[in-house]
Amino acid sequence: MADPRVDAYADALFAVAVAEGNLATVEDELFQFSQALGSNDDLRATLADGAVPAARRQQVVEDLLDGRASATTSALVSMVVAAGRAADLPAIVAAVVERGAASRNRAVATVRSAIDLSADQRSRLEAAIHTSTGREVEVKVVIDPSVLGGAVTEIGDDIIDGSVRRRLNQLRESFR
Repeated sequence: MADPRVDAYADALFAVAVAEGNLATVEDELFQFSQALGSNDDLRATLADGAVPAARRQQVVEDLLDGRASATTSALVSMVVAAGRAADLPAIVAAVVERGAASRNRAVATVRSAIDLSADQRSRLEAAIHTSTGREVEVKVVIDPSVLGGAVTEIGDDIIDGSVRRRLNQLRESFR
């Protein structure tokens, strides 16, 4: 069951991004910030710590995003953090990204890869997923060194594991 507070924040962030006219940019920047937050325990703990004054947590966000994100994205993340919802930020961002894709009649495909994908690789992957699943998707890449090579793609509850790790495990199992 979806958390109504997460949905309310996602609706608000989505509405602001649409009103500002830079939804795609804000979506991408929020997604990247969410990934950074998820991979940094200290940052996540600091931003979610109610004992740290809200102004200090907002300053951390502004310092991190200065020159790396639009003013809209920086203000939205800062607002969520100041409201004490930093722990919910990954879920809020995921909901914003889903809303953005849905507004374009597409689904979100989260692709875990050891390296970032080029624009050409992303469009070829989108085409391959469309051919395979019949769904129009937008690819969001998560850099995950544990993948080793290849990619693991998640579209909703569907997982397509084309990673080298899976292939090595299959090979290992075939020799047993």
